[in-house]
Amino acid sequence: MKLRKWNMVLWAVLSTAFLGLLVSFLSQLLASWTTPAYLSLPSPRISSRKFEWKIQTPHPFDLRYPYSYPFLINHPDKCEGPRGAPFLLMLVMTRPQDVGVRQAIRQTWGNETLVPSVVVRRLFVLGLPPPLFDKELQALLEEEDREHGDLLQVGFLDTYRNLTLKVLMGLEWMAQHCPSAKYVLKVDSDVFLNPRFLLHQVLWPNGPSPPDFITGHINRNTNPVRRLHTKWYMPPELYSQSKYPDYCVGPGYVLSGSLALRILTTAQHVKAIYLEDVFVGLCLRLLGVKPTPAPPNTFLMFRRKYNHCAFQRLVLVHQFQHQELLKIWPDFLTSNAACPTV
Repeated sequence: MKLRKWNMVLWAVLSTAFLGLLVSFLSQLLASWTTPAYLSLPSPRISSRKFEWKIQTPHPFDLRYPYSYPFLINHPDKCEGPRGAPFLLMLVMTRPQDVGVRQAIRQTWGNETLVPSVVVRRLFVLGLPPPLFDKELQALLEEEDREHGDLLQVGFLDTYRNLTLKVLMGLEWMAQHCPSAKYVLKVDSDVFLNPRFLLHQVLWPNGPSPPDFITGHINRNTNPVRRLHTKWYMPPELYSQSKYPDYCVGPGYVLSGSLALRILTTAQHVKAIYLEDVFVGLCLRLLGVKPTPAPPNTFLMFRRKYNHCAFQRLVLVHQFQHQELLKIWPDFLTSNAACPTV
């Protein structure tokens, strides 16, 4: 019932803001005819001192890290408890307005008690809402967090180009409040995830924790995209080399806690770029660490139609919407004697 209320309020807010957003979009479109998109400066719309750091949202050419971005919603005691430090800390990247997505994840693969024998903790990492309806969305976020206690909000605008900062701030939180976590999962919100397979077939809770471990779908020997106005465009001014280092692709990868801490330290000496997975790859190269191959075809970067037996042997499937996730999850949890043993 609360989720329905939040969705109704959110819809009203978005409807009210639509005209303002349209005007803003048209003005930005006109500006883009003379200025490349990646050079467009953030719009200084916010005058309130309370949110003055929004004006300081870093330009894509000048992502500021390290920088004292504040944690606006925080849970420093999240990793405390009688069972000790978590084996796996999930850092789920999400947008402020995605209330329904977060609820679907809580009910499915983000359920911390899904594998009772292993201590798992989950945090949704997000930035600030868009300026036109920030107060209304912020109130909804604070109510959502009072109920669930799992939001980690950082004081910069939540945009795709700030994803690197979101990941680094998630790792900063881990370093400050959960440094003994054995593993850290960075995962996007538009995925299907199979925590049981990840924990028992990739990470092995009863085995040793390798100090320099990171795995996922590995991109090797890839070229920077130089086509302007594409999502993954990389200006030569930001990265001039013809090849990227090996890196685990962004929808989901898991790394040992000790390596996460080393990456966070190294990140302070590497030019921050807005492709978060490539940036982590740059840190790995400086550290002399190579990604570890996952079991073949278990991190899928493109959508796959649901199949009960096949999904039992996967870690992750990208481009999976939360409505379908809720639909297939009850079947996924059921056992099937006809499936090969995992």
